[in-house]
Amino acid sequence: MLYYLFDYLDKHFNFPGAGLFQYITFRAFAAVITSLGIAAIWGKAVINQLRKLQIGEDIRDLGLEGQMQKKGTPTMGGFIILLSLIVPTLLFAKLHNIYIILLLVTAVWLGGVGFLDDYIKVFKKNKEGLSGKFKIVGQIGLGLIVGLTMWFNDDIKVRFYEKAKIASNIGAVQQFTDSKALISTVPFLKNNQFDYSYLIPDFLGLDQYTWVVYVIAVIFIITAVSNGANITDGIDGLAAGTSMIIGIGLAILAYVSGNKVFSQYLNVMFIPNSGELAVFCAAFVGACIGFLWYNSFPAQVFMGDTGSLMLGGVIATLAIVIRKELLIPVLCGIFLIELVSVIMQVSYFKYTKKKFGEGRRIFLMSPLHHHFQKKGYHEAKLVTRFWIICILLVVVSVVTLKLR
Repeated sequence: MLYYLFDYLDKHFNFPGAGLFQYITFRAFAAVITSLGIAAIWGKAVINQLRKLQIGEDIRDLGLEGQMQKKGTPTMGGFIILLSLIVPTLLFAKLHNIYIILLLVTAVWLGGVGFLDDYIKVFKKNKEGLSGKFKIVGQIGLGLIVGLTMWFNDDIKVRFYEKAKIASNIGAVQQFTDSKALISTVPFLKNNQFDYSYLIPDFLGLDQYTWVVYVIAVIFIITAVSNGANITDGIDGLAAGTSMIIGIGLAILAYVSGNKVFSQYLNVMFIPNSGELAVFCAAFVGACIGFLWYNSFPAQVFMGDTGSLMLGGVIATLAIVIRKELLIPVLCGIFLIELVSVIMQVSYFKYTKKKFGEGRRIFLMSPLHHHFQKKGYHEAKLVTRFWIICILLVVVSVVTLKLR
C-alpha cells in the first residue's frame, strides 16, 4: 500500500525520497525491519493474551529431558509469524503482482488449516487435532490453486533468449520472448532446464496435458514440505530457525531470478516480475527472527500447526514460483531428513510387527531430533547444530547458481 502511495507522490508531486520505493532492495529492507518490529512488540501482547485464555500446550510424556516443564506453554504462536509476514507485505510489496498474491493466499490458507488443528487440540481437548485426511485435503486444495495459477495465469511467464545477438547503433541487442512454460531448474547441471513434458512418453502424444502432471507435482511438493516443517517443529526454535535460514536463501534466489543483469550473468532462468518476491522473503525472514525472540530455548510460546504448516507451505510455494522446486531436497534438507526419519520408523515398525509379531525401531524415537535427545543431547545444542547444517545446505543451494 505504501508503494502505491509513494509512487503517486513521486509522479505527481516529486515528493523527496518517494522514489526510493521503486527499489526492491529498499522495500525489502523496510519489510524486514517492520516484520521484526511487529513480531517483537505485538508478540508479547499475543503471548499474554494466549496465557489469559489458557491456550497452553498439552504435552505428552515421551520420556524426554525437560519435556514436562513445557506443559502449559502458550501455543498458536503462529499468529505472530502470520501477522508479521502479512502486514509488511501489504505495506511494501506490489499487490497487483501475481506472485505476491499467490504467496499471501498460501500463508493465509495453510495458516487457517493449522489454526483448525490447534483449535481442536486446545478448545475441544482432542490431542489428535484435525484429522490427517482433512489436513491433506487442505494441502491438496492449495496445491491445485498454485499449480493451476502457474499454468493458466497470463502474467506468469519465463523469458527465453535467442542465441544470436542483433547489432544496432547502440551496441549488441539480445532478442528474447516471454512465454508460458512448465520448466524448472535442475541444480548442478550446465544445461539445467527441466521440462515437465519429459515425464510424458512421446508415443502417447499427450503433451497438451503436461499441466496435469505439473499440478500433481506441485501438490506433492507442497504437501511434503509443509508436513516436513510440521514434523520439524518439535523443539524450541528448530522450525523457526531453519525456516529463517531457508528464507534467506530463497530471497537471494528470487532476487537473482527477477533481475535481468544478474540472471544473465549467472545464466539463471529469468522470470519477469519475480524479483518482487524478495520483499515477501524479507518479511518472511524478519517474522521468523522476531518469533525466535520468544521461541528460542526456553520457549515462551510455541508456533503450533498455525505456524509450522504455513512456514512449510510458503517455502514450497516460493521454490515453485521461482522454478527452483528441484532444489528443495538440498535447500530444505532438514525438513526432508525429519520427514524421512518418521516414514522409515513407522514403515519398519509395521513391517517387523507383521513379520516377527513385534515392532522394531530404527531410531530411539522419531522424528530424528527426538532420537538425538534420547541419546542425551541438550535441545539448545541440538537446535544450534541443526541450524549449522541448514546454513551449509542453503549455501550449497545458492552456490548452484554458478557451480555447474
